[in-house]
Amino acid sequence: MYVATTILRRGPRPPPLKEPAKMLLLIDNYDSFTYNLVHYLGELGAEMQVHRNDALNVQEAMALKPSGILLSPGPCDPDQAGICLALTEAAAETATPLLGVCLGHQTIGQSFGGKVTRCHEIVHGKMGMMHHSDKGLFAGLPSPFEATRYHSLIVERETLPDCLEITAELEDGTIMGLQHKELPIHGVQFHPESIASEHGHALLKNFLDIMKVAA
Repeated sequence: MYVATTILRRGPRPPPLKEPAKMLLLIDNYDSFTYNLVHYLGELGAEMQVHRNDALNVQEAMALKPSGILLSPGPCDPDQAGICLALTEAAAETATPLLGVCLGHQTIGQSFGGKVTRCHEIVHGKMGMMHHSDKGLFAGLPSPFEATRYHSLIVERETLPDCLEITAELEDGTIMGLQHKELPIHGVQFHPESIASEHGHALLKNFLDIMKVAA
């Protein structure tokens, strides 16, 4: 059972949506961060359904008619993440807004033809400075800002397909954010839902706003 607690956050929290975005389908990749995302999104007024990545198939997921999909972090790679790769393809076919966090971000990269490879270092709880493009998820956020990283895999920059663009990166060029050039599909390698990350609420609210525009 998830129990909400009062926690300190970095950066101001934006107000809840005046009109809640329609249903957000959150795919849980068996990760402890999933309910941090649920907590943050709930504070922003989002209506959600949460399902494990092997609890339903793609057809069942899309039959729920979500206005947006969120692929959570997880301990595996995209090939082991249940329906996530196929669901990303379904979201692309229907232009359904999709946000991938950590493993979800890697799933987006792989789904469109990029290669997911080992990072030059294994990162667990390390802070990084996110230099970003001020567009999509990052619209209106200061650049750079500090966010928490927990990952050993990355989307390889050299194999990033033309349909995806980098929206955030570390100073060394490691991809920390990407988005599709024509579809409302976005990913972040870092964890906006971590209490140590700056502007996590604002970034997630930007995705909820993207959902509302696409609806």
